[in-house]
Amino acid sequence: MPDLDLCYLPATEALARFKAKTLSPVELLDAYIAQAETVEPTINAFTFTHYDEARALAKKAEAKYAAGEDTGALEGLPIGIKDESYIAGKPTSNGSLSMKDFIAKTTTIVNERILAEGGIVHARTATPEFSCAGYCHSKLWGVTRNPWNPEFTPGGSSGGSAASLAAGTSALCTGSDIGGSIRIPASTCGLAGFKPPYGRNPEDPPFNLDFYCHAGPLARTVADVALLQNVMCGPHPRDIASLKPKLELPTSFDSISNWKIAYSPNLGYYEVDHEVRANTEAALDVFRAAGATVEEIELSWGEECLEAALAYLEHLFGAYIAETLETHGEVLTDYARMFAEKGQVSSSKTFLGTLEVAGRMYSELGPILEEYNVLICPTTALPAVAADFDQAHDTVEINGKPVNPMLGWVMTSPFNTLSRCPVLTLPSGRASTGVPTGIQIVGRTYCDADVFQAGMAYETEAGSWFTDPASRPALS
Repeated sequence: MPDLDLCYLPATEALARFKAKTLSPVELLDAYIAQAETVEPTINAFTFTHYDEARALAKKAEAKYAAGEDTGALEGLPIGIKDESYIAGKPTSNGSLSMKDFIAKTTTIVNERILAEGGIVHARTATPEFSCAGYCHSKLWGVTRNPWNPEFTPGGSSGGSAASLAAGTSALCTGSDIGGSIRIPASTCGLAGFKPPYGRNPEDPPFNLDFYCHAGPLARTVADVALLQNVMCGPHPRDIASLKPKLELPTSFDSISNWKIAYSPNLGYYEVDHEVRANTEAALDVFRAAGATVEEIELSWGEECLEAALAYLEHLFGAYIAETLETHGEVLTDYARMFAEKGQVSSSKTFLGTLEVAGRMYSELGPILEEYNVLICPTTALPAVAADFDQAHDTVEINGKPVNPMLGWVMTSPFNTLSRCPVLTLPSGRASTGVPTGIQIVGRTYCDADVFQAGMAYETEAGSWFTDPASRPALS
């Protein structure tokens, strides 16, 4: 049987125990592998696994700690890497049958950094095909399920990463966020997830030039998110958009006493599930208990914001997938095909319109963020859709009202449109289905530390999840 206390040990605490020689990287890895053997038949979070290589690396890390040698920031931690980015010599599938035999020749920059700091890639985590959905299933790998309730999705597109963390099979995981793909699964699985501002974390071309696109960390605690973010971030000579200088998040923060927090229950236009709203308002009481003032504000944003986000994604990301539609169209999922077909008919005029909407949105949000330290809103408008949901032909209703099946049930895309704002997602509670709900903490442009200061204050006041059996999924 796996040692669940080890499986849910915060990464920062695991590192401290490694250094104190009270825990071995081999022992931790073995606990994760044993847990994966127990839960993977249910949740299906992993695609490729590299257990033998991981054990060899864990033994090397164990020896370094035993000898008192210098160790990297992630030395000996098993880290799930989203099956989208590259590691040279290893397979990457992007959840697509069209890439089932693909072997990477290069390593994505953030993965280079994780490996250089001693992180151990024991597994790759599942995604929907080409990461173009807020759920997580593909023809290649099947359906990934939520550890809190397997009838529901763990979110997407970084769904395998979130499912792994919630199920206790990785210490940390990577994700990417082009419309909410870090924040959606963080919310549905009761995790912390960070969408950094554009340029903070380097990307591979061409999506380093797509300002909606962000690589970032997921974890079970705010400190663990900061740990991985500090490794991933910083300028790189291969990415012209990467920001200088490197921003190092602190490990401790002052209180948020006397902070002013803005609260929007619906960002002006979302239909929000009653349980999501109730949990969000309960979370606001936690910020009040931490000394902050919370004031509800009104935004005049409307459906044009969602329409612009979808049009932007279809124009660039849809066009990217359309190349595969032409060469491997017969094996694509329905949802990837639909996205690609929309990309084929998008126009430059439509794309220009998305930028105009972004300008109008920030002309309203910018002054609000000058008055308030952060903005808080729900992460998803519905706790989660079904595990096998397909936006190509299924429908979504919230409070009996139909919403857009692609992004109408999540409240993340506005902050891809306004991508220079850092956003940290944290758990707000659980719905009657058992599926967690989450809040977004939205900061002023490039003020990453502010959202972590707020997040740390919230977590300290509310308490961390996963610390005991009652706060973990009942999977094993």
